[in-house]
Amino acid sequence: MTTTDRRPGSGQPTDVDAAFRGSATYRSLGEQTLSPAEERFEKGRRTVGLFLAPLVTIVFALLPLGMESQQQLLAAILLGVIVLWITEPVPIPIGGLIGVGAIVVLGVVPADEAVGPFGSTTVFTFIGAFILAAAMLKHGVARRFAMAILSLRWVGASTARVVIAFGVITALLSAFVSNTATVAMLLPTALGILTVIAKLLQDKQLVAPDFDPLRLRIGVALMLMLAYGASVGGLITPVGTPPNLIGRGLIEEATGERIGFLQWMLMALPICALMFVALAAVLLLLNKPEIRRIEGVHEYVEAERAQLGPVTRAEKNTLVAFGVTVSLWIFPGVIALTAGTDSALYETISGRINEGIVAVLGASLLFLLPTDWKRREFTLNWSDAATIDWGTVLLFGTGIIFGSLLADTGLAETIGNASADTLGLTSTFAITIFAVILAIIISETTSNTASAAVVVPIIIPVAVAAGINPFVPALAATFAASFGFMLPVSTPQNAIVYGSGVVPITKMIRSGISFDVLGALLIVVLLPLMVGLVLDV
Repeated sequence: MTTTDRRPGSGQPTDVDAAFRGSATYRSLGEQTLSPAEERFEKGRRTVGLFLAPLVTIVFALLPLGMESQQQLLAAILLGVIVLWITEPVPIPIGGLIGVGAIVVLGVVPADEAVGPFGSTTVFTFIGAFILAAAMLKHGVARRFAMAILSLRWVGASTARVVIAFGVITALLSAFVSNTATVAMLLPTALGILTVIAKLLQDKQLVAPDFDPLRLRIGVALMLMLAYGASVGGLITPVGTPPNLIGRGLIEEATGERIGFLQWMLMALPICALMFVALAAVLLLLNKPEIRRIEGVHEYVEAERAQLGPVTRAEKNTLVAFGVTVSLWIFPGVIALTAGTDSALYETISGRINEGIVAVLGASLLFLLPTDWKRREFTLNWSDAATIDWGTVLLFGTGIIFGSLLADTGLAETIGNASADTLGLTSTFAITIFAVILAIIISETTSNTASAAVVVPIIIPVAVAAGINPFVPALAATFAASFGFMLPVSTPQNAIVYGSGVVPITKMIRSGISFDVLGALLIVVLLPLMVGLVLDV
């Protein structure tokens, strides 16, 4: 029996569906379709990283900086790991594991203390969400959702409008649902949309027959819009993302100023709207879709929808598991809107209905809801779950470890205080700029939650020492903590979309740093203005 090789670069027409189902996040050069110039660049980048990472670590560890040895050694290891993440001489999860191993071997902290943060519930959110996504892809639910969105005439005919419409949906959902949950929820639909676009490009011979659908620019734009749009939308409400609640609580404690739910929205909405416009411009300019309009997309989608047929039992079961999970994710936000975030009810509900636990319980339903009870067949088999992107789970777990150690060793506070002393910050404007830059830098290498928890307590005493009201600088740090778009470990949503295999690390860095700069400028310029208009502070 003979088989036809339909992988990208094989010379045969690519099987688009198989490419997305079996995509690997961390692909070697031989697993990608690269031009000669791209291959030379990739070989050079990875070779440089192999030697540069240990060199950077050793040199920084030996510099006479006057820091505590534990902090300096942690900083040296983290710099080396960042080099590994950017240059990819080894798969990115392995780079993180090398760093964790170095932390223990070199005596920064004991092993149990180093790996303890890996038990974060965010890791369980990843696992549960990835299993749900696997079911949505396997049974065609994601494809059905994608067809529904693309069937709208004003959306489906324009690749740019597809990206923007998907971003609007993501941002609005993220205002009330956790950013991680929103991205996990919409990722299968985004992959379904991208699959449809890739097949249409192939059918209309707008790409080479053996093209690699995982390297489409439209795919990069769509996936990054999903990740970044969630971060922007999470700023709209105080319950949209944990850094908002952390920053708001610390600011109230330090200044006595309370920011109400409606006040936050009135202040944040104009800023977020402009951020979204800037985001769409950055992503569509830097990742220009292969074609602006896809003629005949409506007819193509309608024909594809007709072939899907009626909803199957497996699809219904997947929708039940998905619906239960999303409902429980949303429920704490509903309680916050009705009873307030200070109520005992909200504290109880939010404490018990944790998004990580909800994710794994929702995923467990897929192994309990039968598709054929007589044969004891269920919606998902363990072999399906075993194929989820465990590499991304490892990657973000190591990112959590580094973020925790930044705070626990005092390294983040040392960096902040030293920077403030060196720069001689004495005005609200200067401290606000410093707060935004510091929050973004720290959020690039750790979670947004950790960034807010570390930076806001640094900024408040810096402002007080300068004799100014810390409200605006601390709030700016809170907003900026939700940034950090350059690396997969910067936010859970970055890691999730990177796990799709569609976004190369170099394109995430290029798009991320561009939006970091624009977002920082918008926060510095607009936040003081909106605080003055809405809160009169």
